[in-house]
Amino acid sequence: MSNSFVISQKDLLATLFFMQPICTKRTTITSTSCILFLVSHKELILKATDLEISLQYSCSLMESSVEQVQFLVPGKKIFDIVKEMEGDIECMFDEAQLTLKSKQHINVSFNIKNAQEFPPLPERIENLMQIDAAFLSEMLGKVSFLIPQNNATPSLNGLFFELSSKELKLTTTDGHCLAQVSTDKYCLDTDKKWLLPRRAIFELKKILENCGAISIFLGICDSQLVFSGEHFNFFTKLLADEFPKYESILQRDAFIPATMNKSEFVKTLRRSSCMLSGQFLATNFTFAQDSLKVSLKNTDVGNLEETLSLNNYDADKLEMRFYSPYLLQGLQAFDGEQVTCYLKGNSRPIIFTSSSDQCNITYLVMPVSNNNS
Repeated sequence: MSNSFVISQKDLLATLFFMQPICTKRTTITSTSCILFLVSHKELILKATDLEISLQYSCSLMESSVEQVQFLVPGKKIFDIVKEMEGDIECMFDEAQLTLKSKQHINVSFNIKNAQEFPPLPERIENLMQIDAAFLSEMLGKVSFLIPQNNATPSLNGLFFELSSKELKLTTTDGHCLAQVSTDKYCLDTDKKWLLPRRAIFELKKILENCGAISIFLGICDSQLVFSGEHFNFFTKLLADEFPKYESILQRDAFIPATMNKSEFVKTLRRSSCMLSGQFLATNFTFAQDSLKVSLKNTDVGNLEETLSLNNYDADKLEMRFYSPYLLQGLQAFDGEQVTCYLKGNSRPIIFTSSSDQCNITYLVMPVSNNNS
């Protein structure tokens, strides 16, 4: 039959899966609930956008009688149907409908729309550098957990992406804590700074983890940032707000280092967090030359008192108060058996650091003042 093509169910389903968070988000344009199908003699290109992030993905066709045609298909509906199919899918279409058939005697038709209704995606990508996909995904994972979802300060609802002649640096903060990961593996002659929205980070991370790409290109296109693999282009608009000036708070002048066993400290923090019972209560931390004492009193639940070994701390006894879940969420991104922190007074932050051949991690937490419970 003319106007038909055959595609693997597995390939089509994987692509439609990546596009679901995009095509199911409501926007001011109704056509964004559709996915654009662009069919040629050798490949099928799918496009989805929610006006903030966009994804273009290509799939190889097993057979095709089409030179080039494009149309819109309901995004969620076709995903739900393809998910229940198996094997090769034969797709036939005319001006009004797209019909899917398979060997399981499945025959489903969708009403299609004119492709002109779909918002255009950016074109003419300018690639800046090539990055290892798994490494970038790992970097994103070490800081993305801290991005707020709907913070009243718009500039906090994103990830600050910095490139310089020395390093690539990713920074996030929720106002109480700050997470940063950097590497000197990737540099750029011209300094670049972008603030990427939270949704873009998590959708990009999902694609990087599942696309099978060994490396990707980072580029710019019509004031958007683009991450491109062999079969996809992921576009994101940038937040216009200015990320907080964080450099001064990360300065460790006159801070005293201390080292502890990470696994033991994390377990203590987990037990301390369990004792909170949903309340915002500060846990007391007393740093001494050989020990770290951790204590918490919750009148509704009970008490916790633990003592951990502390190494390399050469200063007077220091008592600080922290909300245990804030410490715990960041330390879980650290590797290795030991973790190093830096301290300077009970009103200054605690700064955790870790370095390897691949990257450097910094995690900062502000203490709870004595006026807060």
